[in-house]
Amino acid sequence: MIGSNAFNYINVLDKAADASMVRQQALNNNIANSSTPNYKRKDVKFESYLQKELSGKGTLDEKVANTNLSKLNSSIYTDCKELSYRKDGNNVDIDVEQAYSTENQVRYYMLLDSITQEFNRLKSVLQK
Repeated sequence: MIGSNAFNYINVLDKAADASMVRQQALNNNIANSSTPNYKRKDVKFESYLQKELSGKGTLDEKVANTNLSKLNSSIYTDCKELSYRKDGNNVDIDVEQAYSTENQVRYYMLLDSITQEFNRLKSVLQK
C-alpha cells in the first residue's frame, strides 16, 4: 500500500487484487475437496465491503480518497452450509467452481491491468 493521494486508486485496486487471490485459493480448495464427504464450499466476502466504503455522496475520486483501506480486507465464509447437493453432504458443484475460477482469473488480470494503467498515467505526468 502506497501512502500518497496520487495512489488512491492503486491502493483500492491492490486490495481488490488481494481479495481476488484469496478467492482463487478458496475456489482451488473447493475444487480439491469436491469429493470430500460433508465438505462445504467456501467463498470470499469483499465486494460488499468495497461497496460500503464507496457509498455516499461525492465524486468517485472523493470516495476513493476517503476510503479506509483497513476496512477492505476480504473474509472467507462457508457458503450454503445447510445446503447439500449430494447424499454425502458435500455441496460443491465442480462445474460451477471451475466457472467461478475462470471468472475470478479474468477479474484478477483486469485488476492488474488497471493497476498498470494507473502507474502509466502517473509516469506520463512525471515525464512532462
